Amino acid sequence: MPAAARLSVLLSIIKASMKAYVYVSLKKSVLDPQGKTIQGALKKMGYKGLEEVRQGKYFELTLDGGLSREEAQSEVERIAREVLTNPVIEEFRCSLAD
Repeated sequence: MPAAARLSVLLSIIKASMKAYVYVSLKKSVLDPQGKTIQGALKKMGYKGLEEVRQGKYFELTLDGGLSREEAQSEVERIAREVLTNPVIEEFRCSLAD
């Protein structure tokens, strides 16, 4: 394969979009009344073996491919920290997928 064709393939791989997944949940030290309500409902419905239910939020972001993987990770973490969570009561975790 000619060098120009290889370069074109590499650039298309680098520019490919990525998905970012952000999970937001209440900090363990924060009471979760919605989780308690869900847990109570599940118990009344006959489900067994549940010790605790905590609810949270899930975000799926599609990135345009203009950032390196490291830059994308950093930007997603910044979005999660500054926009998607209330840092006083919530925490987050995020991951990237090609």
